[in-house]
Amino acid sequence: MGPQLKMFGGPQLAFLRPTCLSSPFPSLPLSRCFSTTSPALDWLAPKFMEKSKSPKGRPHVPTGGSYRGTTVVWGDYGLRMKDHDRRVSAAQLKIGEETIRRRLRGMNYELYKRVSANIGVYTSGNEMRMGKGKGKFDYWAVRLPVSRIVFELRGDIHEKIAREAFRLAAHKLPGLWEFVKKGDPPVVGLTKLGNGVTLESLKRPRREVPLGMDKSAPKSASSSTSPTSTS
Repeated sequence: MGPQLKMFGGPQLAFLRPTCLSSPFPSLPLSRCFSTTSPALDWLAPKFMEKSKSPKGRPHVPTGGSYRGTTVVWGDYGLRMKDHDRRVSAAQLKIGEETIRRRLRGMNYELYKRVSANIGVYTSGNEMRMGKGKGKFDYWAVRLPVSRIVFELRGDIHEKIAREAFRLAAHKLPGLWEFVKKGDPPVVGLTKLGNGVTLESLKRPRREVPLGMDKSAPKSASSSTSPTSTS
């Protein structure tokens, strides 16, 4: 204990002393060594662990005609999935983000993340018998539905450079991806709205209603009066 206290006592090691413990004005209160602001949330892992293990599940499919999350909101350009839904791990999302930042190094931009890896994936060991529980925690993942935008980009960047950055990131991520701009029409499932395609037209029945279906059903032949046989 003595040598540790003596280390910060000499004037030659004054630069090792924490500056927040000493104040040039004795009348003023000492400044705090920590920040009172809450830390930023990590989009690759939730803030708290899961209370119960999540099931494998499937990504949500908007069957009611919702196009939420398919358009660029905050940025000027975006990267959108276009083949089918899947489960993407947090490591894959991190590699995609690092690829974009590496391509845009030294430029003035801001990158937005539209998804959050908050689903826990649990796996069992190799050559494990059936049963014995769900398994131990392996990694965090996100259930990514089709036509969902993952990254958005805004800044003093040319469109060709943004396309190149998103192209490199798409090669690191599973599935097929497409480059979109702000103002592009939304997508319902795999159908893009616009050019005469509206949400009301998609909700209409594809086949015409057969004739007579809206009217009362015709009487069956059995209910019709038949001639009585004479004895």
